[in-house]
Amino acid sequence: MIDLGLFLFIAAFLALGLRRPFLWVLTYIYIDTLAPQDIGWRFVAALPVSLIAFCAAFGGWLLADPKHGARFGFRQVLLTILLAWCAVTTANADFPAAAAMKWEWVWKALVFAIFLPLTLTTRLRFEAVVLTMVLTAGAIVIDGGIKTATGGGGYGVLYLFVQNNTGMYESSTIATVAIAIIPLILWAMKHGTVFPPDWRVKLFGYALIFSCVLIPIGTEARTGLLCLAVLGVLMLRDVKRRFLYIGGAAMLGLMALPFLPQSYYERMGTLETHDEDRSASTRVAVWEWTIDYANSHPMGGGFDAYRGNSFSYKLPVRTADGGNTSAVRYEDHTDKARAYHSAVFEMLGEQGWPGLMLWLWIHGLGLWQMERIRRRWRKRAGADEQWQAPLAGALQFGQIVYLVGSLFQGIAYQPFILTLLGVQCALWTWCKLADSPRGKRVRPRVAPLAVTAEAAPLR
Repeated sequence: MIDLGLFLFIAAFLALGLRRPFLWVLTYIYIDTLAPQDIGWRFVAALPVSLIAFCAAFGGWLLADPKHGARFGFRQVLLTILLAWCAVTTANADFPAAAAMKWEWVWKALVFAIFLPLTLTTRLRFEAVVLTMVLTAGAIVIDGGIKTATGGGGYGVLYLFVQNNTGMYESSTIATVAIAIIPLILWAMKHGTVFPPDWRVKLFGYALIFSCVLIPIGTEARTGLLCLAVLGVLMLRDVKRRFLYIGGAAMLGLMALPFLPQSYYERMGTLETHDEDRSASTRVAVWEWTIDYANSHPMGGGFDAYRGNSFSYKLPVRTADGGNTSAVRYEDHTDKARAYHSAVFEMLGEQGWPGLMLWLWIHGLGLWQMERIRRRWRKRAGADEQWQAPLAGALQFGQIVYLVGSLFQGIAYQPFILTLLGVQCALWTWCKLADSPRGKRVRPRVAPLAVTAEAAPLR
């Protein structure tokens, strides 16, 4: 029944796209985030639903979608250059077979991030994409939140819709994404028009945020705890009663402590004792190897170049001597073919210094652009000028959370985050067009919501 339900849901969206081609863009975001082909086992698993939606989204825009308001921005140019550079390094990869496998999904994620801004030409479309991202990731988050609340969490044992630990379903990745979408949830709760803000929307929104906070606990991902702390600090910028916010956050944290399992405390305790944690020691050794590799291979080794690493490191081992004291001795450990566990070193090892500089430029420019929008639009009082600055702030916070989380996991090409970058590119282009002399002259007539998506390019 689950398989049939997923198949009918996707088929319904594809059919509705015949009338509104933009729905195919939303369908691809849904499929790329949730991966229903991995959840189902018959109809959906046997069909290339991701490729079908990908082609439909592009074809629908080329053939039937209005193009007014569509612009190709500078960050899209940078993403295109990064895509081309990845193609070059893949062709010269140290491990061609493994690189080709990763290239199969990376190029689609980059191309879609480049393409998405061309479709976001109205407020309704911005909101539709944000809602699709939030609700699709929210489906995974709600599943994990319920299991965590009922005692089903634990490191490596919190299985969500699928029985694997890859992509969005990898514990640290979903913990990072869960915290990153909280600002977008808050934005949709306050500025949404598809679901006008009322008590039902707010109740669901706060419940979803609570589930997002539970994910780092359920997965016991140390990265998730760090991301949550970073978001808590970031939100001090926008809250009106900061002391009340700090006091409330501290009280909620203290109230939650008795309900956390002992395994969670033990897992989080390794944040302070990284030198005794084999995982952390391995990561440091991999990062050192990657720097040496990049110095000798400045153009990178292509996808999965980490397969060539080999290194030794010392790990302290504590042994009890029969009393209350313990002795520490150091053992040599040799490891090889260990993943980067950091997006920064992933880019450095695979794409070399040029690829890393491009990646940092793309993200740095995004943070700067969102700050520019937030400052320019936050004091505007027009009827349709209230949502841009908060959306820029939400996208900026989500990106910062991702960047913090990416320091400790190899998610440099994570499709969900690349989609978020695509929304940033679209918002920057939209605001530039609205502020241009031509954009200021064009004041589209007020149209019903169902018509706005096609009739009002600046709304």
